[in-house]
Amino acid sequence: MDLQEFNSSPPDRLRPLLAACCDVPRWVDRILAGRPYDDLAAVTEVADRAARDLDDGEVAQALAAHPRIGDRADGESTEAAWSRKEQSGVGDDPGIRAALAAGNREYEQRFGRVFLICATGLSAEQMLTNLRHRLTNDEPTEAHVVRDELRKIAALRLEKLIALSKEIPA
Repeated sequence: MDLQEFNSSPPDRLRPLLAACCDVPRWVDRILAGRPYDDLAAVTEVADRAARDLDDGEVAQALAAHPRIGDRADGESTEAAWSRKEQSGVGDDPGIRAALAAGNREYEQRFGRVFLICATGLSAEQMLTNLRHRLTNDEPTEAHVVRDELRKIAALRLEKLIALSKEIPA
C-alpha cells in the first residue's frame, strides 16, 4: 500500500491494519482522522504524538497484543507475521531462550506487565542484556521506557504498512 492508497482506503479496511501497529482504538482513530497525509513523515509524526498521549490503560491494552520476547507469535495475522520478523534475532539457542524466559518471568513479577522491546535489528544477546538492565529500573523509569518502546514499534510497523504492502496478507 502506498501513501495514496493509505489516504484513500476506507477506514474499515485500514482499522485492523493500524491496530496491528498499535492495538489502541484511540491511536487508530487519530491516524485515520489525520488523513490525507502529504508524506510518510507526516503520518509517523501524528502516530508518534498519538502514542505519546496513551494513558496507562491504553498502554496495557497495547501490551496485551504483544507476545513475550522469545515466544513465537502464532497465526497468520499481519501483527503475528510482523512480530515473528521483529523477533528473528532471538534465534534457536536453548540457553538464550531459557534466559529470556526466566527474565520475562522476573520482569512480569516485578512490573506486572510483559517485557516490551523494539526488537528489530537486535540480537538475542542484546535483548537479554536490555532485559537485565531494565530489571534495575524503578517503576516510573520503566513505565517511560515501555511507552517509548511501544511508540517505536508502532512507528516501524506503520512505515511497513505504508511502504511494504507485500508484507501484508491479503
